[in-house]
Amino acid sequence: MQGLWLAGALLVVAPACGDDQGKGGHTPPPPADELQVEKVVLGKLLFFDTNLSKPAGQSCASCHDPETGFADPHSDLPVSQGAIPSRVGNRNTPTLAYSAYSPKMYFDSEIPLWFGGLFLDGRAASLEHQAGQPLLNPVEMNNPDKASVVATVKASAYANLFERAFGKGIFEDTDAAFDKLSEAIAAYERSPEVLRFSSKFDAVSKGQARFTEAEARGLELFKDEDKSKCAICHSIEPLADGTPPLFTDFGYDSVGTPRNPANPFYQMPPEFNPSGADWVDLGLGATLKDPRHNGKFKTPTLRNIARTAPYMHNGVFKTLREVVDFYNTRDVKTTWAPPEVPETVNKAEMGDLKLTEAEVDDLVAFMMTLTDGYVPEAPATTRAP
Repeated sequence: MQGLWLAGALLVVAPACGDDQGKGGHTPPPPADELQVEKVVLGKLLFFDTNLSKPAGQSCASCHDPETGFADPHSDLPVSQGAIPSRVGNRNTPTLAYSAYSPKMYFDSEIPLWFGGLFLDGRAASLEHQAGQPLLNPVEMNNPDKASVVATVKASAYANLFERAFGKGIFEDTDAAFDKLSEAIAAYERSPEVLRFSSKFDAVSKGQARFTEAEARGLELFKDEDKSKCAICHSIEPLADGTPPLFTDFGYDSVGTPRNPANPFYQMPPEFNPSGADWVDLGLGATLKDPRHNGKFKTPTLRNIARTAPYMHNGVFKTLREVVDFYNTRDVKTTWAPPEVPETVNKAEMGDLKLTEAEVDDLVAFMMTLTDGYVPEAPATTRAP
C-alpha cells in the first residue's frame, strides 16, 4: 500500500534484505525450521486480519489481494481507499508479490543509478520496515499508534501463536511487539504462497507447456534490447542462485507518465494533501531529497502484470496494451498528455520504439504468460530460450 504519509507446507523462505547483501545480491534462504513456519502462519493471519485497522474492516490483503497478483482488486479506482472510505492514498497500489527479492537500496556509481528498497519511492529498507507503515498511515489503516495495533493482536484468536513465536511477555513491550508483527508479515511475504513462480512462462521453462506463436514472437521482442528494450529494466535473466527471472532490475526510472486527472487524491483535504490540485508526485526525488531523481519510480516486476491494472504509479493507464503503446509512441503521438515531471524523462530507452501494432500485440501476449496459477494442459518439450 502506498501513501503520501511516511508513516500447505510453507517451509522455504525467500532471502531477506539485509545489510550483508552486496550490489544487487541476494542472501540464500534460511533453512526451514518449526519456528520459521510458525512465523509464516502467523504472518498470514496478520496479513488477512481486517481487525487491524481503525475502524475495523481493512487488512493488508484489502489492497494486496492474492487474486489480483497481491495488488488492489478495485481496478476501477486509480488509488486505494483507506479504512475510512473518504480517504485515499496518493498512488496506485503496487504488487507485493516477489518484493521479497528486492535488495536494500544502493547506488551503483558505475551506471549511475539507484536500485532496491521497498515502496515505489524506495523509502523502506526492508519488508519488515515496509509492513508496519500502512498500519499507522491515516489514509490507509488509520491506527493512532503502535499500542493500538498491539492491543488488537493481543486480543486476537492468534495471540497465543504470537507468543509462541516471539516469547511470553512480548506484548508487554509495545515497540518490540510491533516490530515482531512486522517481522511475521514479512515472513509470510517471503513464503511460496506469495512467491509462486507458477506462470505459463515458468511451465514453458520447465518443458511443461508451449508458447503460442504470438507469445513466442513476443518473448523474442521482449529480449531484444535494441528494439523493444523491455529486458533492459525488466530483466529476464535468472538470479545467480537459479531463482527464475523476476522481470525487474529493482531500479528507478522516469518514464514520462502523465498526471492522472481522475486521481481522487487531488481532492483530499489539506490535512492530507496541502498542495491540492497542484500536488506533484516526486517519487524517488522526495525520498533522496534530490531533484535530479524527481519523477523516478521503482521498476515493477512484470509477474502477474495482467492482473494488476490500472498501471503506472498513479493508475493513469487502464490496460497493459495502453502502457506498451505509450512506451512505443510517447514522443511521436500527439494525443499523449505531457509528463507530470518533464525534467528527468528517460528519452534514450523509450518514447519512439517504432514497434508495429502487431509487435505491440505480441509483447502483450507474452506478458500475459507471466500470470501465476497456470495449469499445463499436457506435457510438452519446448522450452523457453
